[in-house]
Amino acid sequence: MVYDLIVIGGGPAGYLACERAGHSGLKTLLIEKEHMGGVCLNKGCIPTKTLLYSAKLADGAKNGKKYGVTATEVSVDHAAVIKRKDKIVKNLTGGVRTAVKASGVTIVDEMGVIKGKNADGYEVQAGDTVYSGKRLLIATGSIPMAPPIPGLKKGLEAGFVLTNKEVLEILQVPKEFIIIGGGVIGLEMASYFNSVGSKVTVIEMMGKVGGMIDDDLAAILQKSYEAKGIIFNLNCKVTEFKSDGVVYEEDGQTKEIKGDNVLLSIGRRANTANIGLENIGVALDRGAIITDDKQKTNIVEVYAAGDVNGKSMLAHTAYREAEVAVNNMNGIRDVMRYGAIPSVVYTNPEVAGVGETENTAKQKGIDVTCKTITMNYSGRYMAENERGDGIVKIIVDTKWNKLIGVHMIANYASEIIYGAGIMVEKEMTIDEIKQLVFPHPTVSEIIREAIFQL
Repeated sequence: MVYDLIVIGGGPAGYLACERAGHSGLKTLLIEKEHMGGVCLNKGCIPTKTLLYSAKLADGAKNGKKYGVTATEVSVDHAAVIKRKDKIVKNLTGGVRTAVKASGVTIVDEMGVIKGKNADGYEVQAGDTVYSGKRLLIATGSIPMAPPIPGLKKGLEAGFVLTNKEVLEILQVPKEFIIIGGGVIGLEMASYFNSVGSKVTVIEMMGKVGGMIDDDLAAILQKSYEAKGIIFNLNCKVTEFKSDGVVYEEDGQTKEIKGDNVLLSIGRRANTANIGLENIGVALDRGAIITDDKQKTNIVEVYAAGDVNGKSMLAHTAYREAEVAVNNMNGIRDVMRYGAIPSVVYTNPEVAGVGETENTAKQKGIDVTCKTITMNYSGRYMAENERGDGIVKIIVDTKWNKLIGVHMIANYASEIIYGAGIMVEKEMTIDEIKQLVFPHPTVSEIIREAIFQL
């Protein structure tokens, strides 16, 4: 049998591409070596949110007195949290498999390796069988970065050093928890383990937390975390992993910190090794597959979507890239745009942003007007946040008077940011946004308030 499309990888890009392809009439085969749903559903987005929600409930109960609510003996049963996480993941992965099959897609639970090209298209081996497909979509995702630091390999093998996978499986909360990396994963895990009783220390190479999030928001988030007892060692480089801690450099001095566990969360890289890309000549850039705005590679009828192209390692980006790829396979012109993709840090408080930051706009030579206001202009926020320090920051292209960026730190930020994303994507002017009606009282009104204060 020759398939119209073979998809390698069952994460967000792979499984959604299969659903769209199957419903469009393409005879599709999905090859996935591990679990349906990929890292996002099994080891990332969804399981971390179950942990963070439990921590948020505990934090609310512990700090309820100022809202007139008194709770005693509040504690978190970490093992029960993990058990609930496993149940949710199992239900959702089963749902994804069911949806893919309902689209008429054949699923093969094996490692897929591209063998070459034949008269029918491309050959992919999975287990003992070689399958042929007219088109390929490579969606093999990403894997954690593991630099050649002395002691790291031994620490991973011993279980002392954890990655995003193992940290979601430990049943005992570390008393002293060291987190290497102050990006999204590091911050979310710092938030959770701090809430459930760990003494958390974050070691970060950069001079700020949160990676590419706006500097003003990063500073507020760090201050909020420090008030909860989390320790940040910024501008620091880890030089060695020991059996009970790590060695790092700070201001030219060598220091050491001990802990019960270490989380390695310094970023991820495209998962392109050992899948046979060299057998058909797929071009790479620093290990990631090069794709154009139609998700096409340099090889005819070979596409790539998701983390594997290294452009925007977010599940929602992968979904859209998958749709763009399948549309172009079906002759429907569609292109991928990356200028208005929302990003979220699901901490407590949440951080969300879309479009340009003040720094990126200036780097591109865009003349901008920025406006930052406190979230206390929102009645809903005030009602739910005693002495909250949230803000919203909007970035406006001065020349064209259009909104090009929105960044906020506050509860509900993750649910509000998509609306700001639409405004940025559609290049709405400030005058057009002023005519929109926001529901009252909601936290989202803060965007309208900021617009009118320009």
